[in-house]
Amino acid sequence: MSKPDFSNLKAVFINCTLKKSPRVSHTQGLMDLSIDIMKKEGVSVDTIRFIDHDVASGVYPDMTEYGWQTDEWPTLFKRIFEADICVIGTPIWLGEKSSEATKLIERFYAMSGQQNDKGQYLFYGKVGGAIITGNEDGVKHCAMGMLYALQHIGYSIPPQADCGWIGEVGPGPSYLDKEADAKNNDFTNRNTTFMTYNLMHLAKLLKENNGYPAYGNSRKDWDDGTRWNFENPEYR
Repeated sequence: MSKPDFSNLKAVFINCTLKKSPRVSHTQGLMDLSIDIMKKEGVSVDTIRFIDHDVASGVYPDMTEYGWQTDEWPTLFKRIFEADICVIGTPIWLGEKSSEATKLIERFYAMSGQQNDKGQYLFYGKVGGAIITGNEDGVKHCAMGMLYALQHIGYSIPPQADCGWIGEVGPGPSYLDKEADAKNNDFTNRNTTFMTYNLMHLAKLLKENNGYPAYGNSRKDWDDGTRWNFENPEYR
């Protein structure tokens, strides 16, 4: 099997920890496994700790137009949109993704009505994944919500597009704590590796084929009256 060339890909990892830098983030610790693999495969990687930025709450592209004094989202979005792959990382709190992850997804949604040069929704052709850590159940629950949100706005989700690590339920060692021995967890290491390569494989396929064909999915064409093979049931 020939080794794929992923060197033309860009990825962005967005850590939605509740801890501002330079506090240690266990979520970042697991994200770094995936980041390291991508860098070794030649992928250009950008990392963002979301809470370090003054991002307003809301569902519009620039919330300074709606009463907020500052909003770093327009600047951050330029970095995010340059990437072919977007991986969202979050800790689990009360069985849910963090409030920062929720805010991030809401700001993604603010951009979802925009279109690319084919008239498709903006995120068509980009690939998404999720990384979750914590000391309570909820890895799959958090991944379901995050990956659903990404695909709903246009991101493509490959097989095994999430990975995670949880310690013993309740207070105890977290991912980076030595006593957790998390770095030797074969299940987490395997899933993180598979997720990382599946993200790169799908992103490579889409990039080499200029994303998805616009036949049947262009909002611009729909608004211009094109219906392809759709027939309104009322007129059958």
